[in-house]
Amino acid sequence: MILGWLTLGVAGLFGALVGVTAVGNARIGARLAAVGAYAEVDGVSVHYVDRPADADPRNPGLPLVVIHGASGNLHEPRAALDRHLRHRRVIYVDRPGHGHSSRPARRCAAPSVQADVLVGLLDRLGVERAILVGHSWGGAVAAAAAVLHPGRVAGLVFIAPATHPWPGGVTWYYRVAAHRYLGPAFAWTLAYPLGRLLLERAAKGVFDPGPVPERYPREAHIELVLRPRSFVANAEDVADLKENVIALSPRYPEITAPTVIVTGDQDSVVWPSIHSHGLLRDIQGAEMIELPGAGHMPHHTHPQVVVEAVETVSRRASMVPA
Repeated sequence: MILGWLTLGVAGLFGALVGVTAVGNARIGARLAAVGAYAEVDGVSVHYVDRPADADPRNPGLPLVVIHGASGNLHEPRAALDRHLRHRRVIYVDRPGHGHSSRPARRCAAPSVQADVLVGLLDRLGVERAILVGHSWGGAVAAAAAVLHPGRVAGLVFIAPATHPWPGGVTWYYRVAAHRYLGPAFAWTLAYPLGRLLLERAAKGVFDPGPVPERYPREAHIELVLRPRSFVANAEDVADLKENVIALSPRYPEITAPTVIVTGDQDSVVWPSIHSHGLLRDIQGAEMIELPGAGHMPHHTHPQVVVEAVETVSRRASMVPA
């Protein structure tokens, strides 16, 4: 009898959590709807915003492709950089499974696969060469593209990149949410209500030791990661990243594209001593800008430094034969 009541109670709680998640998922989707276009690339429906240059559309320079990090979407770097890059053509991309892009399989968790999708999108847009700007997890995609598709990458700007193997693993909930069976159950029950409670703390963590910009929660659309499919995709990305960069990072010395790395010396999310300094070591001719007192989001806290890095890479890229 007691076991029966307990089973009913657990089932009721499970159903209630699924209902709360379903309602929250629908509200997020309606409030933060897609704003860009779509392209089908290797089975992925890629959502992107292709924003033309405001200055002289006949001479906008090499296009920029901005690649967001974990738990993100194209609006996150767009909120930081778009107002500062109006003179450039900028393509913002939702990585597979994030924002409003689809995710056909777990193989899409590999930066190499996401790099292939990115280059496929450039094919659809008629872009032969571009400068890639990758933040955090997106830095691994930028590096993979430079290794696997060197003729398509004119230059690289890394922002607080996550590109190299690190000691230890990842936080427990990434492993749970990435599990083939436990992941969907976790994402459809606990991820949304707990995520709502922890979003503010998570934002504070990535901006530490500085404050969270007032516009960030409104403009970055971070709530999109709380939808079950995005939550699982993000967990797979993070859970598989170490194995993927173990395989990929030995090839970084092959990269010849002009490169600038921007990092904060107080980044507590990824370790600059491993990732940023690793890229500086591995990529011949790379330059690093280390910002005193800055955390994991220098594109928000020091956007002009990132813009200057873009211009430095652009100048160097213009001197390299296509």
